[in-house]
Amino acid sequence: MLIGCPTEIKPQEFRVGLTPAAASEAIHRGHKALIQSGAGLGAGFTDDDYLAVGAEIAPDAKTVFDRAEMIVKVKEPQAPERAMLRRGQLLFTYLHLAPDPDQTRDLLDSGVTAIAYEVVTDARGGLPLLAPMSEVAGRLAPQAGAWALQKANGGEGVLLGGVPGVRPANVVIIGGGVVGTAAARVAAGMGANVTVLDRSVPRLSYLDDIFMGRLTTQYATAAATAELLPQADMVIGAVLIPGAAAPKLISRAQLGLMKPGAVLVDVAIDQGGCFETSRPTTHQDPIYDVDGIIHYCVANMPGAVPRTSTQALGNATLPFVLALADKGWRQALHDDVHLRAGLSTHEGKLTSPPVGAALNIPAVKPEAVIS
Repeated sequence: MLIGCPTEIKPQEFRVGLTPAAASEAIHRGHKALIQSGAGLGAGFTDDDYLAVGAEIAPDAKTVFDRAEMIVKVKEPQAPERAMLRRGQLLFTYLHLAPDPDQTRDLLDSGVTAIAYEVVTDARGGLPLLAPMSEVAGRLAPQAGAWALQKANGGEGVLLGGVPGVRPANVVIIGGGVVGTAAARVAAGMGANVTVLDRSVPRLSYLDDIFMGRLTTQYATAAATAELLPQADMVIGAVLIPGAAAPKLISRAQLGLMKPGAVLVDVAIDQGGCFETSRPTTHQDPIYDVDGIIHYCVANMPGAVPRTSTQALGNATLPFVLALADKGWRQALHDDVHLRAGLSTHEGKLTSPPVGAALNIPAVKPEAVIS
Protein backbone atom coordinates (compact mmCIF):
# COMPACT_ATOMS: atom_id res chain seq x y z
CA MET A 1 0.00 0.00 0.00
CA LEU A 2 1.15 3.55 -0.73
CA ILE A 3 0.85 5.58 2.48
CA GLY A 4 0.82 9.34 2.04
CA CYS A 5 1.62 11.98 4.63
CA PRO A 6 0.97 15.64 3.71
CA THR A 7 2.18 18.74 5.53
CA GLU A 8 -0.34 19.95 8.10
CA ILE A 9 -1.89 23.26 7.05
CA LYS A 10 -4.00 24.13 10.08
CA PRO A 11 -2.64 27.41 11.53
CA GLN A 12 0.30 26.89 13.87
CA GLU A 13 0.17 23.10 13.51
CA PHE A 14 3.69 21.67 13.44
CA ARG A 15 3.07 17.97 14.05
CA VAL A 16 3.38 15.35 11.31
CA GLY A 17 1.34 12.20 10.76
CA LEU A 18 4.24 9.83 10.11
CA THR A 19 7.64 9.91 11.78
CA PRO A 20 10.66 8.53 9.90
CA ALA A 21 10.58 5.57 12.29
CA ALA A 22 6.96 4.83 11.38
CA ALA A 23 7.70 5.18 7.67
CA SER A 24 10.60 2.78 8.10
CA GLU A 25 8.38 0.19 9.79
CA ALA A 26 5.85 0.38 6.96
CA ILE A 27 8.53 0.16 4.28
CA HIS A 28 10.11 -2.88 5.92
CA ARG A 29 6.72 -4.59 5.66
CA GLY A 30 6.58 -4.04 1.93
CA HIS A 31 4.63 -0.80 1.80
CA LYS A 32 5.61 2.57 0.34
CA ALA A 33 5.68 5.94 2.09
CA LEU A 34 5.16 9.24 0.27
CA ILE A 35 5.95 12.29 2.40
CA GLN A 36 5.31 15.88 1.33
CA SER A 37 8.51 17.88 1.29
CA GLY A 38 8.93 19.71 4.59
CA ALA A 39 6.09 17.85 6.33
CA GLY A 40 8.28 16.87 9.28
CA LEU A 41 10.28 20.05 9.75
CA GLY A 42 8.07 21.49 12.48
CA ALA A 43 8.60 18.34 14.54
CA GLY A 44 12.33 18.25 13.84
CA PHE A 45 12.39 15.70 10.98
CA THR A 46 14.03 16.63 7.67
CA ASP A 47 13.35 15.28 4.20
CA ASP A 48 16.73 13.54 4.42
CA ASP A 49 15.53 11.69 7.53
CA TYR A 50 12.67 10.22 5.51
CA LEU A 51 14.83 9.51 2.47
CA ALA A 52 17.27 7.64 4.69
CA VAL A 53 14.60 5.06 5.58
CA GLY A 54 13.44 4.63 1.99
CA ALA A 55 10.51 7.02 1.81
CA GLU A 56 9.76 9.09 -1.27
CA ILE A 57 9.46 12.87 -1.07
CA ALA A 58 6.56 14.56 -2.90
CA PRO A 59 6.84 18.19 -4.01
CA ASP A 60 3.34 19.21 -2.90
CA ALA A 61 0.15 18.08 -1.19
CA LYS A 62 -1.66 17.41 -4.47
CA THR A 63 0.88 14.76 -5.39
CA VAL A 64 0.37 13.06 -2.03
CA PHE A 65 -3.43 13.13 -2.24
CA ASP A 66 -3.46 12.07 -5.90
CA ARG A 67 -1.19 9.06 -5.42
CA ALA A 68 -1.71 7.76 -1.89
CA GLU A 69 -4.09 4.93 -1.10
CA MET A 70 -4.07 5.88 2.58
CA ILE A 71 -3.60 9.40 3.93
CA VAL A 72 -2.18 9.60 7.45
CA LYS A 73 -2.47 13.02 9.11
CA VAL A 74 -2.73 14.63 12.51
CA LYS A 75 -5.48 17.25 12.35
CA GLU A 76 -8.79 17.13 10.56
CA PRO A 77 -8.44 17.85 6.83
CA GLN A 78 -8.92 21.51 6.03
CA ALA A 79 -11.20 22.61 3.19
CA PRO A 80 -8.48 22.58 0.46
CA GLU A 81 -7.43 19.09 1.60
CA ARG A 82 -10.99 17.79 1.67
CA ALA A 83 -11.35 18.86 -1.96
CA MET A 84 -8.53 16.44 -2.88
CA LEU A 85 -9.98 13.37 -1.14
CA ARG A 86 -11.70 10.71 -3.23
CA ARG A 87 -13.81 7.59 -3.13
CA GLY A 88 -11.70 4.48 -2.56
CA GLN A 89 -9.12 6.39 -0.52
CA LEU A 90 -8.54 5.82 3.20
CA LEU A 91 -8.10 8.74 5.59
CA PHE A 92 -6.68 8.10 9.08
CA THR A 93 -6.47 11.16 11.33
CA TYR A 94 -8.24 13.13 14.05
CA LEU A 95 -11.62 14.30 12.74
CA HIS A 96 -13.77 15.69 15.62
CA LEU A 97 -16.85 15.71 13.39
CA ALA A 98 -19.61 16.34 15.94
CA PRO A 99 -19.15 20.14 16.09
CA ASP A 100 -18.12 20.44 12.42
CA PRO A 101 -20.98 20.02 9.92
CA ASP A 102 -18.99 21.48 7.02
CA GLN A 103 -16.19 18.95 7.35
CA THR A 104 -18.67 16.12 7.82
CA ARG A 105 -20.56 16.94 4.65
CA ASP A 106 -17.36 17.39 2.64
CA LEU A 107 -16.12 13.97 3.73
CA LEU A 108 -19.45 12.42 2.83
CA ASP A 109 -19.45 14.16 -0.56
CA SER A 110 -15.89 12.98 -1.28
CA GLY A 111 -16.79 9.32 -0.69
CA VAL A 112 -13.58 8.82 1.32
CA THR A 113 -13.36 6.09 3.94
CA ALA A 114 -12.41 8.04 7.07
CA ILE A 115 -11.28 6.60 10.39
CA ALA A 116 -11.06 9.00 13.33
CA TYR A 117 -8.25 8.59 15.85
CA GLU A 118 -10.30 10.04 18.69
CA VAL A 119 -12.95 7.31 18.77
CA VAL A 120 -10.76 4.22 18.32
CA THR A 121 -11.19 2.24 21.54
CA ASP A 122 -9.31 -0.41 23.49
CA ALA A 123 -10.20 -3.44 25.60
CA ARG A 124 -10.26 -1.35 28.79
CA GLY A 125 -12.78 1.12 27.42
CA GLY A 126 -10.12 3.75 26.79
CA LEU A 127 -9.28 5.84 23.74
CA PRO A 128 -5.68 4.86 22.93
CA LEU A 129 -5.14 7.30 20.06
CA LEU A 130 -6.64 10.22 21.92
CA ALA A 131 -4.86 9.47 25.20
CA PRO A 132 -1.33 10.60 24.24
CA MET A 133 -2.56 13.97 22.98
CA SER A 134 -4.87 14.27 25.98
CA GLU A 135 -1.81 13.77 28.18
CA VAL A 136 0.01 16.54 26.33
CA ALA A 137 -2.97 18.93 26.28
CA GLY A 138 -3.68 18.25 29.94
CA ARG A 139 -0.11 19.03 30.95
CA LEU A 140 -0.10 22.15 28.81
CA ALA A 141 -3.40 23.48 30.16
CA PRO A 142 -2.11 24.79 33.52
CA GLN A 143 0.95 26.27 31.78
CA ALA A 144 -1.25 28.07 29.27
CA GLY A 145 -3.64 29.17 31.98
CA ALA A 146 -0.77 30.45 34.13
CA TRP A 147 0.43 32.56 31.20
CA ALA A 148 -3.09 33.91 30.62
CA LEU A 149 -3.38 34.82 34.31
CA GLN A 150 -0.52 37.30 33.93
CA LYS A 151 -1.78 40.89 34.03
CA ALA A 152 -0.07 41.78 30.75
CA ASN A 153 -2.22 39.13 29.06
CA GLY A 154 -5.47 40.34 30.60
CA GLY A 155 -5.50 38.04 33.59
CA GLU A 156 -5.91 38.98 37.22
CA GLY A 157 -2.17 38.92 37.92
CA VAL A 158 -2.00 35.84 40.11
CA LEU A 159 0.98 33.50 40.34
CA LEU A 160 -0.26 29.93 40.19
CA GLY A 161 1.87 28.64 43.06
CA GLY A 162 1.84 31.78 45.18
CA VAL A 163 4.86 32.63 47.33
CA PRO A 164 5.55 32.30 51.08
CA GLY A 165 2.91 34.34 52.86
CA VAL A 166 0.64 34.61 49.80
CA ARG A 167 -1.97 31.99 48.95
CA PRO A 168 -1.64 30.08 45.66
CA ALA A 169 -4.20 30.26 42.88
CA ASN A 170 -7.35 28.15 42.98
CA VAL A 171 -7.61 25.81 39.97
CA VAL A 172 -10.84 23.94 39.24
CA ILE A 173 -10.62 21.04 36.78
CA ILE A 174 -13.92 19.74 35.39
CA GLY A 175 -13.36 16.13 34.37
CA GLY A 176 -10.99 13.64 35.95
CA GLY A 177 -10.06 11.55 32.90
CA VAL A 178 -6.76 11.56 31.07
CA VAL A 179 -6.78 15.33 30.43
CA GLY A 180 -7.97 16.20 33.91
CA THR A 181 -5.46 13.93 35.63
CA ALA A 182 -2.57 15.31 33.58
CA ALA A 183 -3.71 18.88 34.25
CA ALA A 184 -4.03 18.17 37.96
CA ARG A 185 -0.53 16.69 38.08
CA VAL A 186 1.03 19.84 36.59
CA ALA A 187 -1.19 22.35 38.43
CA ALA A 188 -0.51 20.67 41.77
CA GLY A 189 3.18 20.44 40.89
CA MET A 190 3.20 24.19 40.27
CA GLY A 191 1.82 24.68 43.76
CA ALA A 192 -1.78 25.58 42.96
CA ASN A 193 -4.76 24.71 45.13
CA VAL A 194 -6.50 22.14 42.89
CA THR A 195 -10.05 20.78 42.91
CA VAL A 196 -11.12 18.09 40.44
CA LEU A 197 -14.78 17.47 39.63
CA ASP A 198 -15.98 14.20 38.11
CA ARG A 199 -19.14 12.08 38.08
CA SER A 200 -17.35 8.78 38.56
CA VAL A 201 -16.89 7.95 42.22
CA PRO A 202 -14.31 5.24 41.38
CA ARG A 203 -12.36 7.82 39.39
CA LEU A 204 -12.46 10.28 42.28
CA SER A 205 -11.23 7.53 44.60
CA TYR A 206 -8.39 6.79 42.17
CA LEU A 207 -7.39 10.47 42.09
CA ASP A 208 -7.48 10.66 45.88
CA ASP A 209 -5.20 7.65 46.06
CA ILE A 210 -2.59 8.76 43.53
CA PHE A 211 -2.40 12.38 44.67
CA MET A 212 -2.42 11.51 48.40
CA GLY A 213 -4.01 14.72 49.63
CA ARG A 214 -2.33 17.12 47.19
CA LEU A 215 -5.70 18.02 45.69
CA THR A 216 -9.41 17.98 46.54
CA THR A 217 -11.93 15.81 44.70
CA GLN A 218 -15.62 16.61 44.49
CA TYR A 219 -18.58 14.95 42.80
CA ALA A 220 -19.54 16.97 39.73
CA THR A 221 -22.91 18.68 39.79
CA ALA A 222 -24.07 22.03 38.44
CA ALA A 223 -24.39 23.24 42.02
CA ALA A 224 -20.83 22.19 42.87
CA THR A 225 -19.47 24.03 39.85
CA ALA A 226 -21.42 27.18 40.69
CA GLU A 227 -20.17 27.04 44.28
CA LEU A 228 -16.53 26.86 43.19
CA LEU A 229 -16.60 29.55 40.49
CA PRO A 230 -16.44 32.66 42.73
CA GLN A 231 -13.07 31.59 44.18
CA ALA A 232 -11.61 30.05 41.04
CA ASP A 233 -8.65 31.76 39.40
CA MET A 234 -8.54 29.15 36.63
CA VAL A 235 -11.08 26.63 35.37
CA ILE A 236 -9.90 23.86 33.05
CA GLY A 237 -12.59 22.14 31.00
CA ALA A 238 -11.57 18.51 30.49
CA VAL A 239 -14.82 16.69 29.74
CA LEU A 240 -15.28 14.20 26.91
CA ILE A 241 -18.19 12.27 25.44
CA PRO A 242 -16.48 10.07 22.82
CA GLY A 243 -17.45 11.12 19.32
CA ALA A 244 -20.12 13.54 20.50
CA ALA A 245 -20.23 17.27 21.17
CA ALA A 246 -18.96 18.34 24.59
CA PRO A 247 -21.64 19.39 27.11
CA LYS A 248 -21.80 23.08 28.05
CA LEU A 249 -20.94 23.17 31.74
CA ILE A 250 -20.49 26.90 32.36
CA SER A 251 -22.97 29.38 30.90
CA ARG A 252 -22.30 32.97 29.96
CA ALA A 253 -24.44 34.12 32.88
CA GLN A 254 -22.15 32.19 35.25
CA LEU A 255 -19.14 34.22 34.13
CA GLY A 256 -20.60 36.91 36.38
CA LEU A 257 -19.86 34.67 39.36
CA MET A 258 -16.14 34.70 38.59
CA LYS A 259 -13.42 37.16 39.53
CA PRO A 260 -12.45 39.65 36.82
CA GLY A 261 -9.35 38.35 35.06
CA ALA A 262 -9.98 34.71 35.94
CA VAL A 263 -9.13 32.25 33.17
CA LEU A 264 -11.06 29.50 31.39
CA VAL A 265 -8.97 26.90 29.55
CA ASP A 266 -11.18 24.77 27.30
CA VAL A 267 -9.36 21.57 26.38
CA ALA A 268 -12.63 20.20 24.96
CA ILE A 269 -12.76 22.84 22.23
CA ASP A 270 -12.05 20.23 19.51
CA GLN A 271 -15.43 18.75 20.38
CA GLY A 272 -17.21 22.11 20.48
CA GLY A 273 -16.05 23.26 23.90
CA CYS A 274 -17.53 22.81 27.36
CA PHE A 275 -18.12 26.51 28.11
CA GLU A 276 -20.97 28.38 26.42
CA THR A 277 -18.65 31.26 25.52
CA SER A 278 -15.91 29.08 24.01
CA ARG A 279 -14.84 29.47 20.40
CA PRO A 280 -11.75 27.98 18.74
CA THR A 281 -8.54 30.02 18.78
CA THR A 282 -5.02 29.43 17.49
CA HIS A 283 -1.54 29.50 19.00
CA GLN A 284 -1.03 32.73 17.08
CA ASP A 285 -3.99 34.42 18.81
CA PRO A 286 -4.84 32.11 21.72
CA ILE A 287 -6.95 34.19 24.12
CA TYR A 288 -9.94 36.51 24.17
CA ASP A 289 -12.05 38.28 26.81
CA VAL A 290 -15.75 37.73 27.48
CA ASP A 291 -17.26 39.78 30.30
CA GLY A 292 -13.85 40.20 31.92
CA ILE A 293 -13.02 36.48 31.86
CA ILE A 294 -10.03 35.37 29.78
CA HIS A 295 -10.67 32.38 27.52
CA TYR A 296 -7.90 30.11 26.18
CA CYS A 297 -9.46 27.84 23.54
CA VAL A 298 -6.67 26.70 21.22
CA ALA A 299 -8.01 23.81 19.16
CA ASN A 300 -4.66 22.06 18.69
CA MET A 301 -2.87 22.57 21.99
CA PRO A 302 -0.38 19.69 21.49
CA GLY A 303 0.82 21.44 18.32
CA ALA A 304 2.72 23.81 20.60
CA VAL A 305 5.16 21.00 21.45
CA PRO A 306 5.27 19.16 18.12
CA ARG A 307 8.37 17.07 18.71
CA THR A 308 6.99 15.46 21.85
CA SER A 309 3.45 15.26 20.46
CA THR A 310 4.46 13.71 17.14
CA GLN A 311 6.52 11.01 18.80
CA ALA A 312 3.79 10.22 21.34
CA LEU A 313 1.07 10.10 18.69
CA GLY A 314 3.24 8.05 16.32
CA ASN A 315 3.86 5.43 19.01
CA ALA A 316 0.11 5.02 19.44
CA THR A 317 -1.00 5.10 15.80
CA LEU A 318 1.71 2.91 14.25
CA PRO A 319 0.16 -0.50 15.04
CA PHE A 320 -3.12 0.63 13.49
CA VAL A 321 -1.43 2.14 10.44
CA LEU A 322 0.37 -1.16 9.87
CA ALA A 323 -2.81 -3.20 10.34
CA LEU A 324 -4.69 -1.06 7.82
CA ALA A 325 -1.84 -1.26 5.32
CA ASP A 326 -1.22 -4.99 5.78
CA LYS A 327 -4.84 -6.14 5.67
CA GLY A 328 -6.71 -3.34 3.94
CA TRP A 329 -9.25 -1.29 5.84
CA ARG A 330 -12.16 -3.69 5.50
CA GLN A 331 -10.34 -6.74 6.88
CA ALA A 332 -8.54 -4.71 9.54
CA LEU A 333 -11.86 -3.35 10.82
CA HIS A 334 -13.48 -6.77 10.60
CA ASP A 335 -10.70 -8.23 12.76
CA ASP A 336 -10.48 -5.40 15.30
CA VAL A 337 -13.68 -4.16 16.91
CA HIS A 338 -11.75 -1.33 18.56
CA LEU A 339 -10.38 0.06 15.30
CA ARG A 340 -13.86 -0.43 13.81
CA ALA A 341 -15.21 2.05 16.35
CA GLY A 342 -13.24 4.77 14.60
CA LEU A 343 -14.92 4.38 11.21
CA SER A 344 -16.70 7.66 10.56
CA THR A 345 -17.55 7.86 6.84
CA HIS A 346 -17.55 5.43 3.92
CA GLU A 347 -18.63 6.12 0.33
CA GLY A 348 -21.04 8.86 1.30
CA LYS A 349 -22.45 7.17 4.40
CA LEU A 350 -21.97 8.47 7.93
CA THR A 351 -20.90 5.54 10.10
CA SER A 352 -20.74 7.29 13.47
CA PRO A 353 -24.13 7.40 15.23
CA PRO A 354 -22.96 9.93 17.87
CA VAL A 355 -21.96 12.34 15.08
CA GLY A 356 -25.27 11.71 13.35
CA ALA A 357 -27.13 12.56 16.55
CA ALA A 358 -25.10 15.75 17.04
CA LEU A 359 -25.56 16.97 13.44
CA ASN A 360 -29.00 15.48 12.71
CA ILE A 361 -27.62 13.39 9.83
CA PRO A 362 -28.72 9.77 9.26
CA ALA A 363 -25.99 7.36 10.31
CA VAL A 364 -25.39 3.63 10.17
CA LYS A 365 -23.20 1.48 12.37
CA PRO A 366 -19.74 0.59 11.00
CA GLU A 367 -20.76 -3.06 10.77
CA ALA A 368 -23.26 -2.13 8.09
CA VAL A 369 -20.53 -1.21 5.59
CA ILE A 370 -17.70 -3.65 6.32
CA SER A 371 -19.55 -6.91 5.71
